[in-house]
Amino acid sequence: MMKKLFAGLLISTALPAMAQDTKTPPLTVSGYIETYYNYDFNRVGNNTIPPFLYNFNRTNEVNLNLGLIQASYNTDRVRANVALAAGTYMNANYAAESGVMKNLYQANIGFRLSAKSNLWLDAGIMPSHIGWESAIGKDNLTLSRSLAAENSPYFESGAKLGYTSPSGKWYLSAMVLNGWQRIQRPDGNTTPAFGTQVTFKPSAYITLNSSSFAGNDKPDSLRRMRYFHDLYGTFQLSDKWLVIAGFDIGAEQKDKGSSRFYTWYTPDLIVRYAMSKTVAIAARAEYYHDPNGVIVSTNAGGLRSWGYSANLDYHILDNLLWRIELRDLSNRDDIFIKRNGDSTNNNLFVTTALAFNF
Repeated sequence: MMKKLFAGLLISTALPAMAQDTKTPPLTVSGYIETYYNYDFNRVGNNTIPPFLYNFNRTNEVNLNLGLIQASYNTDRVRANVALAAGTYMNANYAAESGVMKNLYQANIGFRLSAKSNLWLDAGIMPSHIGWESAIGKDNLTLSRSLAAENSPYFESGAKLGYTSPSGKWYLSAMVLNGWQRIQRPDGNTTPAFGTQVTFKPSAYITLNSSSFAGNDKPDSLRRMRYFHDLYGTFQLSDKWLVIAGFDIGAEQKDKGSSRFYTWYTPDLIVRYAMSKTVAIAARAEYYHDPNGVIVSTNAGGLRSWGYSANLDYHILDNLLWRIELRDLSNRDDIFIKRNGDSTNNNLFVTTALAFNF
């Protein structure tokens, strides 16, 4: 995510001929703004896209998807981040949180446990360890987020123990979490959730990632264990071609104490081609299979949908990105609503956005 730092300059005046020393201050401030216009060809009356899509979810109006301001503190032994945010992304993803928590994008503290090894303990509200896409749009290959990203955690709350190998090729972490995309546990829930992540970078051109989640996200009286695994690879084929291939699969108990599970899965493929330093195109193909509505509940029970998208990116400036995307979703059942109230199995969108960071 946004790691732009403001460099501090220390100038020695003792000897005019001496070279100036530069030093990065530990405290930095950064920001991100993403505005958009989304046109839904179904033209639903409430100007809202299907509820399983959490980004750019207002239609036929100019709006703010995400605007945030972040302060970060980094030294060799201590690090901390706090970020406040607003926008339709926050309204949709933080709806279950209360009070000021709805606008707390992240707030965490970490300290290095060993001076000799890169072993850190972090605690607080953090970006999710799951998935190949984040809430920061400019960092993703496509304008809209995949069905996999939209229906798995964007953030998490808890404690994380993370280790990076001396070569930088391996990253290992284990987490104790408050739930599935939760800052606060649901009322009546006393059980922690757990997560793991293993990232391997055999070269500068390949990243392989395996992330998992296990826990109950309901009150104890309705306890249903959920198990989830996220696997993806990022492949830089050349200076111009970049490919991401991912596959998520999950299972949740049908009832409390049951040995039977409902399962869901989603494969995803994204290809990006850089036409120049300022212009790039990308395409995505995906499928989401959740027939029992564990994650996505619809008027037909669950989601069984194919998705395709194509987008164009233009870097107006280094920190100003304009994007436009055409996206089509086709479901097995008629789950999408038209303006006249009729249902259909297809939904087509055109979305454009401006993203600015500092």
